[in-house]
Amino acid sequence: MAHETYVVRERPIEVVYVRPPAPGPQHVWVSGDWVWESGGYHWHEGRWERRHEGVSWRDGHWKTTPHGYKWVPGRWG
Repeated sequence: MAHETYVVRERPIEVVYVRPPAPGPQHVWVSGDWVWESGGYHWHEGRWERRHEGVSWRDGHWKTTPHGYKWVPGRWG
């Protein structure tokens, strides 16, 4: 699935929130993501998901480009 790439001149302010307790040992924390909506990046909170066998969660991150910053979404891999 291809993702659109949106670049902004300034990164949004870092989001700080309290992670709720895990529902059980078979769960892994999936970090929140910045999602492009209505002409800007908006934060979607993280969540607990059941562990995926043989893969781990890779957090999303900001990548610097010649034109500004773009969000690289988190993914299983």
